[in-house]
Amino acid sequence: MTVKRKSYVVSKAGNIKNLQMETEHIPEPRENEVLVAVRSIGLNFADIFAILGLYSATPEGSFIPGLEFAGEVIKTGPGVGEFTKGDRVMGVTRFGGYTTHITSESAYLQKIPVDWNYDQGAAFLVQTLTAYYGLYTLGQLKENETVLIHSAAGGVGLMANRLAKKKNAVTIGTVGNAGKLDLLKQEAYDHGIVRSGKFGSDLDDILKGEKLDVVMECIGGKIFRAGYERLAPRGRMVVYGSARYGDQSDRPNWLRLAWLYLTRPKIDPQKMIELNRSVHGFNLIWLYEQKELMHTILSELEAYSLSAPHVGHSFPFEELPKAIKLFQSGTTTGKVVIHT
Repeated sequence: MTVKRKSYVVSKAGNIKNLQMETEHIPEPRENEVLVAVRSIGLNFADIFAILGLYSATPEGSFIPGLEFAGEVIKTGPGVGEFTKGDRVMGVTRFGGYTTHITSESAYLQKIPVDWNYDQGAAFLVQTLTAYYGLYTLGQLKENETVLIHSAAGGVGLMANRLAKKKNAVTIGTVGNAGKLDLLKQEAYDHGIVRSGKFGSDLDDILKGEKLDVVMECIGGKIFRAGYERLAPRGRMVVYGSARYGDQSDRPNWLRLAWLYLTRPKIDPQKMIELNRSVHGFNLIWLYEQKELMHTILSELEAYSLSAPHVGHSFPFEELPKAIKLFQSGTTTGKVVIHT
């Protein structure tokens, strides 16, 4: 007997208003698959960029957005031994997360810690994998180094700070408005900066001539340039997003995007050699395809005993479009989750 589910489907990428709820039957789980009743869904900027058609990995035609979820196992397919009916799990998916039920390969699921709720489970995997891979794998963060973390009050930013503190790093967090600075203090950031036209000088005031070793970059534009110019020799910049391309509109403003693209910072490789700096870039969809690497990272994360992620906003499933609009506003903190 198949299960009926509700999903938010984008008929065609390019407009937030193309996101509509649909009902359908979901097939039985096949070999190595698990059927999960979704209880919570984590929102990510990649979701919005995919809906707007601005994400390179956006599927062609109709698709269900969403990269992470948490829920209860209701059925397992042949060959699944690590999960049983009733298990509480969190998972990642290459789209398909905006739904009440999902069939997932067991390899993309993890059991939720016993003292976490579903919202916290849905808020953990994407942001933590991003923070860990960026800081530790690419950024090669070492003991007592200094790291600049943009969007510091967001899901990735908060987890990046927690991971950086495991290396006794000095952390500098940046936010879009002063109202988020208190959260940075609560999360034990060493310094906080409100991004503005004088961001470079504000950063200089904090560094006071000390070296900047790693930058977790997701803003772009002049903010990108200011961070790169202050990297110490052997400094590493890790780019995993470009928030300046986002806005609060329902569909892309192509003239604005073209101008932002044409005026993006350009790095001279020859100067990189002279200055001993490096720039790394990645997106989580690539990491999703590397199952062994993903499981290695998750195994390594267990040793850090990270506390539950900070969930800043929670919406019912029926108000998912409202949650997306709030997410677009840039006023959120922590993770935005949807509960079914």
